[in-house]
Amino acid sequence: MKSHVLLGAALLASVLGACAPAVTAPQTGRIVNAVTGEEGTATFTRGTLTPRVGDPFAPDNATIRIGGLTYTGRTYLIGNGALPGGLGFSVAFGASSGTDGSAFTGGGTRVEGGRPVPAYTGNLIARVDGDAPGILTCTLTVDAQERGVGECFDGAGTRYALQF
Repeated sequence: MKSHVLLGAALLASVLGACAPAVTAPQTGRIVNAVTGEEGTATFTRGTLTPRVGDPFAPDNATIRIGGLTYTGRTYLIGNGALPGGLGFSVAFGASSGTDGSAFTGGGTRVEGGRPVPAYTGNLIARVDGDAPGILTCTLTVDAQERGVGECFDGAGTRYALQF
């Protein structure tokens, strides 16, 4: 009887899981004015922060809001580079003894660089329409999970730091 109840619960859970919507929320981050410290938001359409054949007429995939302005634009990423991984450190000790009464002890340490993290580089050109036209040009570094950092400049030369 218990196995039938468990089997039924598992079947119900799998059916409900199949009906659940996929996570398609936008990738959200922040942008900070390097002069004033004012913060804003940067939003990217999920699934669009990967290298692909460039299409100059593809829809915008980025929205940046800062300083009362809303910029929209398109990212373009290239390459299959890598970011350096973190450092690793290990210590090992060991001892053994033989049937003839001999003994051995030893130890060692090791420091190594971590494995590289796949990353893509590219840019974002975003514009604001309306009475006060403006532009942001950004350089980006993005990992395979669509997280990244960047640096932007507006038309007046103000620098912005970008994290997402």
